[in-house]
Amino acid sequence: MYSKVQNSIIRNEIAKQILEVAHLKGKFKLRSGIESNEYFDKYQFESRPDLLNDIAVLMAKSLPADYDIYAALEMGGIPIATAIALKTGKPMVFVRKEAKEYGTAKLAEGVDVKGKKLLVVEDVVTSGGQIIKSVSALRDLGADIFHAVCVIDREQGGREALAKEGIQLVPLFTASDLKQANVTSDYDDEPGA
Repeated sequence: MYSKVQNSIIRNEIAKQILEVAHLKGKFKLRSGIESNEYFDKYQFESRPDLLNDIAVLMAKSLPADYDIYAALEMGGIPIATAIALKTGKPMVFVRKEAKEYGTAKLAEGVDVKGKKLLVVEDVVTSGGQIIKSVSALRDLGADIFHAVCVIDREQGGREALAKEGIQLVPLFTASDLKQANVTSDYDDEPGA
């Protein structure tokens, strides 16, 4: 077991790594429709096994206590939830943006969600819009959902929008946390990718 100081050092190092590989500057349109001069490219931290493992270890330590199943949102939530499930041994469902029109025609693939407490897993949250849509559909299937976790909260209203729907957002990092990781002394002068 690590001390608080060691945990803080590890957490800061992971924040630095995420910022180094995933923080892009330029002009971007986000899924929410918001225009931004910065972007957190989730695929850059999800595609690196060592970093994804470190993220999962940290997230597994800070999950809400009462849930039965991870609800991994398509597509970015899937690698995160899979990595956490491998650490904790809890089952998961893969949640599509829309139910498919062929095969099983399911919205949530995997274990049955009816009557179960789900913990929504997402990668980056901006407005919370996709989580709200997915939670509504999962609740229609009989799931109980009160929490969502993510790697990065962009701090652009998602937490507040989710709270209005009875969902507490538990981010591993906020955008501010990552920027305070002090990757380089000239952080603000980094060129865009």
